[in-house]
Amino acid sequence: MNRSGPTTPKPSGRRYSGVAPEERVRQRRAAILDSALEQFGTTGYAAASIKQICRGAGITERYFYESFTGREACLAALYDTLADGMRGATVAALEQVSPDLDARAAAGLAAFIRYLTGDPRRAKVVLIEVVGVSPEMERRRHLVLRDFVDTVLATWGGDGARERRLTATALVGGVNHLLVDWLLDGCRDDPADLVEVCVELFVAARRAGEP
Repeated sequence: MNRSGPTTPKPSGRRYSGVAPEERVRQRRAAILDSALEQFGTTGYAAASIKQICRGAGITERYFYESFTGREACLAALYDTLADGMRGATVAALEQVSPDLDARAAAGLAAFIRYLTGDPRRAKVVLIEVVGVSPEMERRRHLVLRDFVDTVLATWGGDGARERRLTATALVGGVNHLLVDWLLDGCRDDPADLVEVCVELFVAARRAGEP
């Protein structure tokens, strides 16, 4: 069930148990997203209903529509949240390592991969459940992948030659598919092995592209 048009929360001005209305709205939205992660990340987006999400969040459906216009809007918000988490973990790792490019590749890839493999529900939502949902979700997904391509190029430094961008795009796509394979194969491989393989590829590709 979807309701057209954006939903703007309109909390009452009354405080409840000392909690301001705006904070209650924020707490309910966070609970919905936590429940959506569980539903979408286990049974899957197609099988999860708004009723199930609300039950998991401990709210009624009326409060779901306080924050989201429908199921896809909830999925989009969850995807944005997870993408921000991936980006934040990756950037933080890059900022804490030496300027050595190989070390930066290892740190950034380890943070990215561990963010997803550390909770397979995150991996399922980011890598599988958002795929093909709608043109808008595909646009969102493409922008996230392009953002990581830009991160790779910024880490490498130098000019933004088209060939380097194509190489970075291929590498990001390769990491994405490697994680899809890991997930669909029952998460059997050690994430550390995934990191090692990806680091080898990134280092080899960067060195091959050097003058």
